[in-house]
Amino acid sequence: MNKAIICLTGLLISFTVFGQKALHNSSKMKIIHAKSKMVSIRDGNELQQNSWTIVPSAKPDVYETTGKKVTFITDMDSITFKTELNGVYDFVILLDKDSAWTQIKCVPSKLEILKRAGAYKQADTTGLPHFSYETPQNARLRDVKTYFKLDSIAGDGNEVSKILNIMYWIHNNVTHDGSNYALAEFDAIDLYQYHKATNKGLNCRHLAISLNEMYLSMGFKSRYVTCLPKNENDQDCHVICSVWVDSLQKWIWVDPTFASYIKDEKGNLLSIEEVRERLIDGRSLILNEDANWNNKNKQTKESYLMNYMAKNLYWLQIPISSQFNPESRYRNNVNKYVSLLPIGYARSNMSNIGSITNDPQYFWQKP
Repeated sequence: MNKAIICLTGLLISFTVFGQKALHNSSKMKIIHAKSKMVSIRDGNELQQNSWTIVPSAKPDVYETTGKKVTFITDMDSITFKTELNGVYDFVILLDKDSAWTQIKCVPSKLEILKRAGAYKQADTTGLPHFSYETPQNARLRDVKTYFKLDSIAGDGNEVSKILNIMYWIHNNVTHDGSNYALAEFDAIDLYQYHKATNKGLNCRHLAISLNEMYLSMGFKSRYVTCLPKNENDQDCHVICSVWVDSLQKWIWVDPTFASYIKDEKGNLLSIEEVRERLIDGRSLILNEDANWNNKNKQTKESYLMNYMAKNLYWLQIPISSQFNPESRYRNNVNKYVSLLPIGYARSNMSNIGSITNDPQYFWQKP
């Protein structure tokens, strides 16, 4: 009994000391006041209006930045910190009777994380799967070509002109909604009919799958590419198309979500591989002037390439078979994948990402 009392007393003393220490630390934090839960943040030169919600239960509630100066702006007050890489800055927001311990962390930029990625290497690819591309003679792909009247959409220009015309058509006729997982079969016709019937947008994966089928139906070797971040807790990725252009003897980047393609300083169209390399070594990248989201928000090189795609080009995944309805929702049509990883990158579960390679020559081989 005495031992129990002693132990309990010790615990109470520990909790008291810990509580006093936490209170002492919080008393050293700067304090700002608020009546509204919504906070605006100025990160560098960018003002994010009402982008932050005060959450007192989060201890701390962390905001990550890559900038050098961050200002939190409430409806009553504001506070500014000059930030340095790996710096941590704590303060308290008093919201009526609640207090919210808030923390700003200055972290490496998405581009810096990509630059720190391991290299690729040429390797023995014996045993790795062979890639295949369904031909336009496939009956379902013929249906796609006929249904969308793709000869008319593509026009009479050269390969690149036809590829871009089809991309612009799907971008302008199907809205994007990254949060929607369509209740449809995952083929171009059914996804388009779902969009028209429900007026709901398609996510980037479904847009890329649809565009890929259109290209295959026109005789272009194409595949959709899932572009993924290093952080496996980051559930956001992006899916675009990679199309082989015979006249250029190369793959090119085509993104239906943002109606984007990329060129170098000489006007040459670039592949996903080339864009990734140029992001890492700092060479010139030119985003087409009319790149946009849903014909509303213009895209810039800084936000789209240097931030969003830099995050999502850490590792890549493609289907082994580029075909009609590659990821059927309702049919037993299981596709398999190959993932291109930088050397040294590992995930907690490597069994669910398909075949793995560090060899870009194998991954981007000529079709």
